[in-house]
Amino acid sequence: MNTHEISGAVIRPLHRLLLAFPIALFTFALFTDIAYLRSAEMQWSNFSAWSIALALVFGGVAGVFSIVDLVLSLRRGRSNWRIVHVASLALAWILGLVNAFKHSQDAWSSVGAFGLILSLLCTLLVLVAGWTAYADREIVR
Repeated sequence: MNTHEISGAVIRPLHRLLLAFPIALFTFALFTDIAYLRSAEMQWSNFSAWSIALALVFGGVAGVFSIVDLVLSLRRGRSNWRIVHVASLALAWILGLVNAFKHSQDAWSSVGAFGLILSLLCTLLVLVAGWTAYADREIVR
């Protein structure tokens, strides 16, 4: 089995499966941030912090798979969308880490405008990463 077949049969489907978690978790964190800002119920902020932490875990694992997929695609010379994918996923992970530190603060300062903007940016970036991952269709022969 060559590297193209390994990438197509193992790495890419597992990567796409793992990528679904940060997409859902960052989006959930955005919604719970909005709920917290509308209600001031502290449990919504806790949900956001937990969701962001789990999104970072799954996003890190998905990032490793996306880097492996990028390296294998560079060898074939077909990496244009994969570079956008890796860059958006990496930027979402970095901003998510900043967002996790922001959500570890107390009370209103844990979310506020800055936390909401970070959650919105993370959500948009993982949606771009998901779009580029799921829209990239190759016919494996």
